[in-house]
Amino acid sequence: MASLLHPRRRFLYRRPLLSALTLLSLSLLTACGVEELPENPPAGQLNMPRTIAWSAYPTGTGGYSQAVAIGNILQRQYGVNLRVVPGRNDVSRLATLQAGRVNMSAGGSEAVYAQEGILNFASHIWGPQPIRVLLSNYSTSCSFSFATAEDADIESVADIAGKRLTFVQGAPSLNNASTALLSYAGLTWDDVERVEVGGYNASIDAVINNRADVAGGACNSPPFLRLETSPRGLFWVPFPHDNPEGIARVRQRLPWYVPHVATQGPTIDPEEGVEVFTSAYPLLVSMADLDEDMVYGITKVISVHYDEYKNSAPGANGWRIDGQQLENAFIPYHEGAIRYFKEVGIWTPEAEERQQQNLYRQEVLKEAWDTFLPTAPEDREAFAEAWLEVRANHLAENGLITLSDSQ
Repeated sequence: MASLLHPRRRFLYRRPLLSALTLLSLSLLTACGVEELPENPPAGQLNMPRTIAWSAYPTGTGGYSQAVAIGNILQRQYGVNLRVVPGRNDVSRLATLQAGRVNMSAGGSEAVYAQEGILNFASHIWGPQPIRVLLSNYSTSCSFSFATAEDADIESVADIAGKRLTFVQGAPSLNNASTALLSYAGLTWDDVERVEVGGYNASIDAVINNRADVAGGACNSPPFLRLETSPRGLFWVPFPHDNPEGIARVRQRLPWYVPHVATQGPTIDPEEGVEVFTSAYPLLVSMADLDEDMVYGITKVISVHYDEYKNSAPGANGWRIDGQQLENAFIPYHEGAIRYFKEVGIWTPEAEERQQQNLYRQEVLKEAWDTFLPTAPEDREAFAEAWLEVRANHLAENGLITLSDSQ
């Protein structure tokens, strides 16, 4: 069977870094005549490079702000510089990861689409990618829902029919999420006026500037504060959980989305909340061949220092280690992350079973890609159409979900 690992650039020379906190503990203990350190100092000795880079959503978003907060911990405690590279859309965030210009990417559902080789990733230069998860953020907010202008007179998903909905160029994860949420009320893009925009922030600007009425995004994303304080105002469209048919339609397209009550975000009452859907956002991922020690170190730092940054950025409280939903993952976890999960006792037999299922899915996708490429059409549209058919057939033959409704 062909290897899942793609040839990639190797990163800077790594050397062990002793945390500043551990050094301080050592000096204090020595001064007191104590010879031994605690068995598990806050982050211990971590084998990481001096600089780590990850891509994220644009500046001003929740994902970017969280990365900066975590970066402050890395710099202050370990002398590690986290370089956050903003990406305007799904492809730009993962292109830097695939090319080896960043070590990790903190994004959204685009990681699933890259694993699957669908949407913008159904092309010669992409195809199914060996993505691995480090950690998932399930916050008290939401990963993606519909925000509307208060003056647009939209009170339900059904009311979006005939209204102006943003379509973000080069962002299949955002647009596909919009497709799924529209299906809650049996709507499609044919039922709305599509307004094309160039990026995530531009999507919200379009509503503020009255070019659109509805935009999708994370409930706690800072740009929505501008919509809230604008003359148009902000309203979050509810997705009542007592509609099993609507929920089923959404999850048929996005099985990694779950019903959720958001209690954090502009205009959201923290006591009552609003019924929505959510998924992991950000989802911190890498390629399969990223150094295991680096992954272990980052995973441990984000977990151990949770209390120090959880209130530093909107949604940062979702990185808690006991909220990972390992048994519901749709992408395999990295071995470095699993090493830490086992160390703290949260890696269960159910998580291992799901891990093996997800690894098998990637193997089937890789086999389908290797079978397809030698005779693939040159034309871009013909290539994508033929690949998606081969992909769906291979998955179906192996009894795996095809996600055909997500394409």
